Amino acid sequence: MKVYFPWQGIRAMKLALGWLIQIRKKIWHQRDRQTYKFILALLLICVSVRLLPYLAPIRAADIAQQQLALEFIDRNELPLGTLLTRDQEHTSVVELNQVSPHFIHAILAAEDGDFYHHGALDIKAAARALKDAIDSKQIVSGASTITMQLSRMLDPVSRTLTGKVQEIWHSWRLVAGMNKDEIFCAYINRLPMGGNIYGVEAAARTYFSIPANDLNLAQASLLAAIPNNPTYFDPLGHYQRLKLRQKYVLNRMVQDGYITHSLSERVYAEEISFQSRQRGIIAAPHFLFWLASQPEKLQKSSPIRTTINRPLQQFVEAQVQQVISTLAVHNVHDAAALVIDNHTGEVLAYVGSPDYFNEAKQGKNDGVQALRQPGSTLKPFLYELALEKNLIRPNTILADVPAHYAIPGAKLYSPTDYSKNFQGPVRVRVALANSLNVPAVRVLEKVGVQTFLDRLHQLGFEHLTQSAEYYGLGLTLGSGEVSLWELARAYVTIVRQGQPTSIVTTLDSTTETNKSSHFSTTPVTWQLMTDMLSDRHARATAFGVDSVLSLPFSAAVKTGTSSNFRDTWTVGFTTDYTVATWVGNFDGDPMRQVSGVMGAAPLWNRIMLHLHEHQEPASFPPPEGMVQRPICATSGLRPTPDCSSVVQEYFYAQDLGNYESQNSFAKSSEYDEWLARQNQSSMSSDKLKIVSPHQDDVFLLYPDDETKQKLEFKLAGTTAAPVEWWLNGQRLPTNSSDSVFWTLRPGNWTLKVRSGEMSVMVSFQVELARVEPTRRGFSVSYLEEKIDTPMPKG
Repeated sequence: MKVYFPWQGIRAMKLALGWLIQIRKKIWHQRDRQTYKFILALLLICVSVRLLPYLAPIRAADIAQQQLALEFIDRNELPLGTLLTRDQEHTSVVELNQVSPHFIHAILAAEDGDFYHHGALDIKAAARALKDAIDSKQIVSGASTITMQLSRMLDPVSRTLTGKVQEIWHSWRLVAGMNKDEIFCAYINRLPMGGNIYGVEAAARTYFSIPANDLNLAQASLLAAIPNNPTYFDPLGHYQRLKLRQKYVLNRMVQDGYITHSLSERVYAEEISFQSRQRGIIAAPHFLFWLASQPEKLQKSSPIRTTINRPLQQFVEAQVQQVISTLAVHNVHDAAALVIDNHTGEVLAYVGSPDYFNEAKQGKNDGVQALRQPGSTLKPFLYELALEKNLIRPNTILADVPAHYAIPGAKLYSPTDYSKNFQGPVRVRVALANSLNVPAVRVLEKVGVQTFLDRLHQLGFEHLTQSAEYYGLGLTLGSGEVSLWELARAYVTIVRQGQPTSIVTTLDSTTETNKSSHFSTTPVTWQLMTDMLSDRHARATAFGVDSVLSLPFSAAVKTGTSSNFRDTWTVGFTTDYTVATWVGNFDGDPMRQVSGVMGAAPLWNRIMLHLHEHQEPASFPPPEGMVQRPICATSGLRPTPDCSSVVQEYFYAQDLGNYESQNSFAKSSEYDEWLARQNQSSMSSDKLKIVSPHQDDVFLLYPDDETKQKLEFKLAGTTAAPVEWWLNGQRLPTNSSDSVFWTLRPGNWTLKVRSGEMSVMVSFQVELARVEPTRRGFSVSYLEEKIDTPMPKG
């Protein structure tokens, strides 16, 4: 509450008096005394109204504290923490009878021993302070009363003569409107207690985890020592200084007759342990601060019951820290994770960084709400939209071949993949599952950038605020910026078969409605997306069949890697839960060759396995009204005798006629460049190529069950000559010409392959993971078998 001394009112009175004199001269001259009296009365009323707010007594209700600390509990009423108010002051208000007498005596002795025996000013203390200042030619002691200190808390003023007069005037108004207990209660609830802790109750709960009513003499005298200079006497940074101030407080208590000298000595010798200020928050600090900043999501009553599951939250927090510890050698320092219940839309876990309280590592940054480039994680929404608009069919063949786009005012745009290779004709399922960039750009051409951008807005990506021309064809590859929160919410829409989703953060209150629009859609295209994203065989080219993305139950998942390895994402779901993870650096520093499957995917894997530790999720329902038929993988048509690869694909009932009648696929001219490269490669007999591992790949080896982790060496372009495999100068005992499985061992390795006069080699590393995963349900042995997959595309 701001209360000002009435200088403004006095200036208004002087101005009014000047006007009055001028008017009197004119009117009196005209002998119109009645008019003069009327104007005089009017001016007096105006001045009185102007002065009234500065003259009125201040009541307790006038300075009641509205911005109080917020107490949060989880869904099962386990405490999550007590949080700062929205203006960053940790305040918890209590009545005077709820405060330990020890603290009341200590703060009175330290700050104003005669508080209950004088008015707004302590004339004797003021005289003593003036005498001491004259004798020593410097200020030795102050004369501020508790009432004057409260005045400064309510309305800080400058340390000048004018400021002091304002402070005294304000104090008189407090005394005129409140009794001593009311003033003292308002005072102790506003005391600065170090950091952003205010009031005795907040201090007692933060530093000692007890209410103010339970403070013993040692604790009370220490707390009473802080307000004199909260920074200088900070209990966490300057404990020895605080102990010296405590001695002063105890001596004052002896002088005022509250305690004996011997008791003072015993209390001073007692060692008191202060808890870190972060102890006020037990779990989910980013979530609590984010929630506190949005009052419309909070119910009126306290404590606030959130949707968070504290044991799960603490598990996810630990996993984030472990994964970051493992990846630190690759210049990876930050991560975030979000878990949502698909059935209710409730947020179960929310981790914004590895350590909120680590200021040196920018721990307060919230990776769940931060805007970053999403890599390939938006592709499922593009393919769904194209299927919905009948621009493609599940069996459509897309061209993964070199493509070039003229961008006005920019260089020629030629999208490529992580591997820099092209696969030629691929099915929609394979293009999506392997995160192929060229097919995605071709589909976006068909859909239209503006149409796709409109759908993303409908899905709740509210931070994509630029025009379609600004994002261009790169929109599907992650040229915009989105948050992990928005991604998770959109993926919940997939599992809920296109129904816009409300995300719930607190129980017994209004939900956070999805800010997307309702859009007309049918479940079948979303079911197709789920089927494609859960198909481990479809993504085998990029990730392998048994990768960290493959779980022992039905799960759909998509990874993403932004340009220059600045962000890695993994978002996926079962029928029960959606888990979204991000790994990167808050400062934008690139990671060292860390893609989605190496960065965010292991974290996603651990969380998913833990969620389903005791009960496997149900399988995803097949697309409604669709039937499976065998097709040739390279043509999308009914298999012919010369087809080398036959797979199953879904068909709409109305497409079965075409399926039966069409059996030939002619490659268009867009395949010419790719075919030329293929022919050149096949005719080149002087080339071998190691396709796994890649040059400078890094693999992580966990200490437990090391013999289970194997890496496949794969070779392409072989000839009829025998093939020899050499690793660090040692020949491997194998007769295979194209593939060898090798048990991972830590170290720097050089793989060399010889065939006749030809040879090729790559170098890679195997590093021992710093932290062994905790055995939970499926997680450990299963994860260790999957973690050795080479880095794939985004």
